[in-house]
Amino acid sequence: MEKQYLTIFGKKMAYYDEGDGETMIFIHGNPSSSYLWRNISPDFINTHRVIVPDLIGMGDSDKLDGIDNPDYNFHGQYKYLSTLLSELNILTPIHLIIHDWGCGLGLKYARLNNDLIKSITFMEGVTVPLSWDQWPEIGTKIFKLFRSDAGEELVLEKNVFVERILLTDPLKPMNDEVKENYRKPFKNSGEDRRPTLSWPRNIPFDGEPSNVYEEINLNAEFHKNSLIPKLFINAEPGFLLVGTQRDEVRTWNNLTEITVSGNHFIQEDSPEEISEGIKKFLSNLKN
Repeated sequence: MEKQYLTIFGKKMAYYDEGDGETMIFIHGNPSSSYLWRNISPDFINTHRVIVPDLIGMGDSDKLDGIDNPDYNFHGQYKYLSTLLSELNILTPIHLIIHDWGCGLGLKYARLNNDLIKSITFMEGVTVPLSWDQWPEIGTKIFKLFRSDAGEELVLEKNVFVERILLTDPLKPMNDEVKENYRKPFKNSGEDRRPTLSWPRNIPFDGEPSNVYEEINLNAEFHKNSLIPKLFINAEPGFLLVGTQRDEVRTWNNLTEITVSGNHFIQEDSPEEISEGIKKFLSNLKN
């Protein structure tokens, strides 16, 4: 797959766009990129149009200007992503495959473009409002630090989100080539790493930040009752979408569930199982 670029609000956004047929859009979260889907999305280019974007400031997409640019927050990221998708002139039904913050963004896109969406596959993502009590105990201290004045040093200088959260997550250790591909967008310290700090500061814990909480709550209320077929790829043991959050999404209408092995970045541990699960789910939609 060959990367392409479009200028959105004066900044280049990178994406893959290959194949023909119904459209599959794979949306990553923090601190990853389209690279997250490298072992999954190519499996579908013979049967679908496959679009895999890099969110703004991430992957091969441009960085935003200034210090603590507000467009790195949920609303800004959605603005860039939804505008990119509009520019890509999608004329066929859409299947969303979403992970981490890609869930928050993708579920909003589906809520606002309900008539275009044929299915949603989601995993280990921001799907429902949550409290600190629901957050995994192992991650509470570090995520509270991200939201404090210590966040800038931890993330912008020490690159902790990439080094300590992404690169140590998989059950199967990453090789050096994979690690370098994930490090590449955030090689430079400072504002180049800002997206990886803005994202954890946007997680709507106990209603804050309120403008993100409202969006995630609207997503959850909509998708709980929507008729859109949904595939929930449960992670075992998982990290984010576990406990009461998992219980809540299991009540969503028209939901199918499978389980694969992994913590949070399950695409690294179980790409074949994810791909096969999606294929079976899509096949069942036709029957």
